[in-house]
Amino acid sequence: MPAEAITIWLIEDNATFRRTLVRALDQEEGLKCLGGFASCEDALVALAHQPPPRVVLLDVGLPGMSGLDGIPRLRERAPQTAIIVLTVFEDEEKIFRAICAGAAGYLLKTAPVEEIARAIHDALAGGAPMNGRIARRVLDMFARFAPTRGDYGLTPRETQILEAMVRGKTKKEIAAQLDLSFHTVDTHLRNIYQKLEVNTRTGAVAKALKEKLV
Repeated sequence: MPAEAITIWLIEDNATFRRTLVRALDQEEGLKCLGGFASCEDALVALAHQPPPRVVLLDVGLPGMSGLDGIPRLRERAPQTAIIVLTVFEDEEKIFRAICAGAAGYLLKTAPVEEIARAIHDALAGGAPMNGRIARRVLDMFARFAPTRGDYGLTPRETQILEAMVRGKTKKEIAAQLDLSFHTVDTHLRNIYQKLEVNTRTGAVAKALKEKLV
């Protein structure tokens, strides 16, 4: 396996789909699917004695612990791992719960393997990959239930960066767009997370959309 390959675990109870996707991802350049698990419990046990992968692809409807309940447990054991939900469900409650729990993206199982591979790279670059239909539902949901905008004391520059994050820009793209260094953008992001009382980029974007901060 090339040293630079992105390591992936797939948590999926459908054995046929799991094997098929593992093989397909292994054929994508720069990706290596090291583990396929039928449940969150099995993956959590593996994390106790194996190095965490860089990305977890996670189904929602699993036996035992659901994928949604598993997200915070997985993040606790592997805080640097990006979790991308890969499911057949596209109802608003599950999307909202996944985002709030810290999922880095939300895709449907009907997505072609090329789209899944692209989402893996996007998530590791700081993006929040979703297909167009899911993104539209997220925007509609937050627009419908948005409370009164809160005052978090964001500076104009922090608001600019938050707006760029909502548009899906990576840190590198934000730095280029605003003519800032990567380090400066990283510092602004830490300040934004602290002011919004969130721990992840996805949480910041969700809060910005929900409360119409940008």
